Amino acid sequence: MDNFFTIIGGMGTEATETFIHILNERTPATKDQDYLNYILVNHSTVPDRTNYILDHSKPNPFVPLAEDIKQQSQLHPAFFAIPCNTAHYFYDDLQALTDVPILNMPHETIKAIKDHVPHARKVGLIATKGTLHDGIYDREIIDAGYELFKPTAEIADQTMELIYDDVKQKNTVDADLYHHILAEMVNDFHCDIVVLGCTELSVAEQRAGNHEYPVIDAQAVLADRSIEWIEKIRRQKK
Repeated sequence: MDNFFTIIGGMGTEATETFIHILNERTPATKDQDYLNYILVNHSTVPDRTNYILDHSKPNPFVPLAEDIKQQSQLHPAFFAIPCNTAHYFYDDLQALTDVPILNMPHETIKAIKDHVPHARKVGLIATKGTLHDGIYDREIIDAGYELFKPTAEIADQTMELIYDDVKQKNTVDADLYHHILAEMVNDFHCDIVVLGCTELSVAEQRAGNHEYPVIDAQAVLADRSIEWIEKIRRQKK
């Protein structure tokens, strides 16, 4: 298979399914052959990333992720996409294992803010407690010149409830809870835009996106960049 990329997914599976849906929906295609070539590794048994980040005595997700990267690199994909924000805690170590570029979802997401809200100054972040703790978005937001607002403990708990109790455990989205979280970030704390820094929040946005709050969905940005990268490679090889 030519001109393909590899998706390291399964973290979680419903979120990866949403990524694939966004990817296919946004691909400019009028026939089967216009869609993208990709390999999906749905590695659902990768240990929980937040558990490990908050407590290093827990099983280390890096071990199976490293195996995935090394195995898939032997197939020579054009690049890797990892639709899991918290897994980007391991980004540098994973990239060190391969010459194949790995798209950096947090970096690409913050770069894209100017296209969504050009005059944004205050950027809010909602994510797992692992992502909030490890700061993978903090430096990206600050280096881009924005003011970072991380959620209060109450909002962080609400977000974890939405991610773990609803999407991961029940495969449901509490739309009222999701909209309430966004309202707190925008109305109460005056964020100009809110980063959806967890792929389960992308599921929430896909299923309960009937709101007017300014958000940027990291998973959707990753899908857009994947399309851009592979289409550029296709054009270069014609």
